[in-house]
Amino acid sequence: MVSETVNVNLSQDAEARPVAVLVQKASQFESRVFIESGDKKINAKSIMGMMSLGLNQDEEITVTAEGDDEAEALKDIVAYIKNAE
Repeated sequence: MVSETVNVNLSQDAEARPVAVLVQKASQFESRVFIESGDKKINAKSIMGMMSLGLNQDEEITVTAEGDDEAEALKDIVAYIKNAE
């Protein structure tokens, strides 16, 4: 299992699109991927779960991946969260 804490940089004016892209990215990997914010831990492959998380700009979250391709999954998802526009 690997994890990294990152500040959210997802575009706020695009409404649900950045979250949908994040779910698509997570779904490309075999590993289980979770996003933790406060006391919530959500499966990053669940669009409903991710929408309920309500990520805010500059919010600190932890991304965790566990599985055969965990390092690649973590790297790709963290890069997206840091640089999404």
